[in-house]
Amino acid sequence: MTTLDLSKRPETTGLVNLAGMTRAEIAGQLREAFGLDEKKARMRATQLWRWIYHYGKTDFAAMTDIAKEMRANLAERFVVARPEVTERLVSVDGTRKYLIKLGPGTEVECVYIPDVGRAGALCVSSQVGCTLACTFCHTGTQKLVRNLTSAEIVNQVMAVKDDLEEWPSGGEDRRLSNIVFMGMGEPLYNLDNVARAIDVISDGDGISISRRRITVSTSGVVPEMHRLGEETAAMLAISLHATNDPLRNELVPINKKYPIAELMDACRAYPGLSNARRITFEYVMLKGVNDTDAEARELVRLLKGVPAKINLIPFNPWPGAPYECSSWSRIEGFADILSRAGYASPIRTPRGRDIFAACGQLKSESVKKRASEARKERMEL
Repeated sequence: MTTLDLSKRPETTGLVNLAGMTRAEIAGQLREAFGLDEKKARMRATQLWRWIYHYGKTDFAAMTDIAKEMRANLAERFVVARPEVTERLVSVDGTRKYLIKLGPGTEVECVYIPDVGRAGALCVSSQVGCTLACTFCHTGTQKLVRNLTSAEIVNQVMAVKDDLEEWPSGGEDRRLSNIVFMGMGEPLYNLDNVARAIDVISDGDGISISRRRITVSTSGVVPEMHRLGEETAAMLAISLHATNDPLRNELVPINKKYPIAELMDACRAYPGLSNARRITFEYVMLKGVNDTDAEARELVRLLKGVPAKINLIPFNPWPGAPYECSSWSRIEGFADILSRAGYASPIRTPRGRDIFAACGQLKSESVKKRASEARKERMEL
């Protein structure tokens, strides 16, 4: 397993961290540091790329096809460092949740779910907090702190690959095969950094996760959806949850800005849409709110003509949540209507509920603790 001397983090050494950078960014750093011409900078960047992203090395001394003198020079100016994993929880079902510190006061959660996709999926965050305030989502109760950089997104993947001992990348026995942007934040409000991160993650000479195995979930930022498809060729997921505007306005407030009709038009125009590249529509099952047979039939009508898969998500409770999960029989009845209409409609098995790692449950641990401390203080007054 690759290890890292935590005393040599970039924030404590002043060295530039190459981990998470794009090829062009690495080459630019080398040109500036060593006065290399464009061709030599690209060559060195290609060497470093393989060591950093394919082999997972964090020590320049281990990069044996680079001359010793250059390795020493690199170590004087740069570091290949992972973010600090401040908490790692493992569920009874094998799901792993990581609290990752990206800097002072900046934490995000990401979740590894085994046996999803080809081998296992990593749910990554794109923002610290979220602006959307979807009423069924715990993350939405945490105010937005900032967008993550592309390097911070990539380094979530790197830190988890360390924990899974997933180096070198791309092996037949890989445990991490899929990436889903379904963690903290709205990815399309940070599309520039999300797109750069996808470029790094999907590069065949590095982490090598196919773009067809990378899914970006949006609550419906309509103006950015076409650019997402054009620039990333990622699979698209829509956080839908309702079939009419009044209810979706309540559950997913961004619907007031981009109503369902506009959202569906953007879905039909998504680049590369086909039966082989279907859009996934996510639908959280809320007892007595959106789970009737009539709403199932309306969902069929709404999606007519769109190559689609529908993920039915049993609501995952969190402290103070205003909803309950639909009964299993009600979820199955809803799914049966969709299935008879010809739609794949798997019921997502809740994973990681015991460690609050399930869909809609992510929230920075420091925020949880601050809230807990505030409640305690109020009780003492």
